[in-house]
Amino acid sequence: MRLEELRRGLLVEGVSPDGAVTLKSVESGGDGTVEVIFKDASGRIGERLLFRSDEAKLEVVREDGGWRFDGDGARFRLATEARRIGSAYLFDPLLAVHTSLVDPYPHQISAVYEQMLGRQPLRFLLADDPGAGKTIMAGLLIKELIARGDLERCMIVCPGSLVEQWQDELRGKFGLPFKIIAREQVESSMTGNPFAEEPFAICRLDHLARNEGVKEVLSETEWDLIVADEAHKMSASFSGGEVKPTKRYGLGELLSGITRHFLLMTATPHNGKEEDFQLFMRLLDADRFERYFRGGRAQKVNTADVMRRMIKEDLKKFDGSDLFPPRVAHTVPFALSAAEHRLYEDVTDYVRTQFNRAEQAADGRKRTVGFALTVLQRRLASSPEAIYLSLSRRRKRLEEKLKEARRLGRLSRDTGLDTLVSKVEDYEDRLGAGPREVQELEDSDEVEETEEEVLDLATAATTIRELEGEIFTLRSLEEQARALRNGSGDRKWVQLRDLIQNKHLGIGRAVAAEGPNGEHPGHPRKLIVFTEHKDTLNYLERKLVALRGEGWLVKITGGMNRQARKNAQEKFLNDPGTALLLATDAAGEGVNLQRASLMVNYDLPWNPNRLEQRFGRIHRIGQTEECHVWNLVAEDTREGQVYRRLLEKLEAARKALGGKVFDVLGEMFREHSLSDLLMAAVRDGNRGTVGRHVTDALDFAMEQERLKEIIAGQALTHEAMDPAVIGSIREDMERAAARRLQPFFVA
Repeated sequence: MRLEELRRGLLVEGVSPDGAVTLKSVESGGDGTVEVIFKDASGRIGERLLFRSDEAKLEVVREDGGWRFDGDGARFRLATEARRIGSAYLFDPLLAVHTSLVDPYPHQISAVYEQMLGRQPLRFLLADDPGAGKTIMAGLLIKELIARGDLERCMIVCPGSLVEQWQDELRGKFGLPFKIIAREQVESSMTGNPFAEEPFAICRLDHLARNEGVKEVLSETEWDLIVADEAHKMSASFSGGEVKPTKRYGLGELLSGITRHFLLMTATPHNGKEEDFQLFMRLLDADRFERYFRGGRAQKVNTADVMRRMIKEDLKKFDGSDLFPPRVAHTVPFALSAAEHRLYEDVTDYVRTQFNRAEQAADGRKRTVGFALTVLQRRLASSPEAIYLSLSRRRKRLEEKLKEARRLGRLSRDTGLDTLVSKVEDYEDRLGAGPREVQELEDSDEVEETEEEVLDLATAATTIRELEGEIFTLRSLEEQARALRNGSGDRKWVQLRDLIQNKHLGIGRAVAAEGPNGEHPGHPRKLIVFTEHKDTLNYLERKLVALRGEGWLVKITGGMNRQARKNAQEKFLNDPGTALLLATDAAGEGVNLQRASLMVNYDLPWNPNRLEQRFGRIHRIGQTEECHVWNLVAEDTREGQVYRRLLEKLEAARKALGGKVFDVLGEMFREHSLSDLLMAAVRDGNRGTVGRHVTDALDFAMEQERLKEIIAGQALTHEAMDPAVIGSIREDMERAAARRLQPFFVA
């Protein structure tokens, strides 16, 4: 740069060794010199005489007070677009909707934009019915908070079977890059804390709850939002005047303390006990819900400001029509064959005798024996295969125990007892239930292994002679079960076979044309068969393959890996030749099977909430056909009599009160759990009958006026989508669409 080009106001490099300076005065000194007065970046004033030899060092940075338009236009547009997108939520109140691959329904818009988004901080329970699209609501919430600059770190905590599904949904529908943090990531973390490394994480519930080291690392992090799916698993119980927390509940307390926004999502927040419900709500606000306990009892409290519950019968489309088709439950009673009835009575007598003997034992033995016998009774009702294998395994393990006792000359009362008690306690802790109430499963294979181990080893025998007598009884029962298993007298299988072959249902037969209920031409009617036990599932698989061949069915169990489960689900949903899915309750959570509209409960769960959970696999958003479920009930068993009475009263209540009765199944049994009633029927009933106290308790639970009160009580905590509300939401969406972010591009 020549000395003659220097003038006041220029920002010039090469004048001062401290960097660029602003020229305040420029005077020519003649003979090729210029005297300048300048101000440096720190504001100091200086002066210098410049010579021709300095020209090579001089360079103009810019002219003070002026702008040039020779920059990179693409970068300028990128910068302005970034600024525009960052401010888009100020003009587009539904930004996440317009930048995601979703088409939300009125109840989803209401939940995110009216109920949750405006809360600071957000501490909320989203308790809409199964299949209402709670994952979509969570995704919209996360994306809106990111757009508004209110979320930089987010964690999803869910059952292990759902982590990949969450990851797929958030990436595919919302473009959110969540990463799964599992055991491998914890062990290979460079910093030792993978939770601090990942701003968007998905974690398995039990991986966090059952590892103290992992929880300690997690406690050192902070989050803007944590979403807990199937949050009812993080429950505690209140009995005997004291709180009985679980490891999962402890995790819930930890999560509540390390996040600003906390969203719990579950379709079954209430198990019928107000104390347990308020303990659950303490995860959101410990101070508020602590004070409602008075004298060992919880006072009912209005939770409308921290909870939203919508049931399927209240959900509507934008045109005002029902979002869900009707759902109908059918009871299929059947009589046991002579061989089945004899086996049932003999096994039940064995269970009752062992229960009575266990009542005299110490608490630990009583607990494990009671647990084992309850499992045995449930497997007796499931299938000949399940009871045969259970009896066989138990007999073999007790023979090993007898052999050891004879070697020692005595039967040790404490052999393995501590281990068994620990396993039962861990089992109960993971299920959040008592030993007889099998609730939500995370890994059904692992749970079934625990059941089998306790069932095989727990015994009320205290002497070698008593153990010999028990083994003798088991051999006799095992032979009866073997004969029944290898014969043709399984009446429950006959009922399922007849149902499958019913021409009016057309299971496996392609629909010829568009049907009145929205059936898709070319797709067969599809059926799901649920069972609690893998032994029964394998038994049914052999029977069904013998009935129609290999290719027409698939199965889903808890022990299958993610890809195998996904492949089975995809084949069932999309292959016209696959008409039947066999599933344990591993498929009862988070699996979307609305291509099917027919379902069979081959064995009935002892937890009534499980009925709704299973039904929710097919009765969910996207279902177009009327949904039907058939419950197979052996009418000449004690449990069958209880269940048949329950299902008949449930159907009568459905006709009188509508489908809402399915949504309060858990609350019907506040005073006496269904599992307690079933076991009481087994233990106390006369041969072939059920005790009066059991039927009275059941009648009280299902009394229609009481059900009306429960349903009305739920109305205090759930919203209803009336036409005016839907119309208002539709108008808001139209206005937002007109004001939404316009191209160049949309994130």
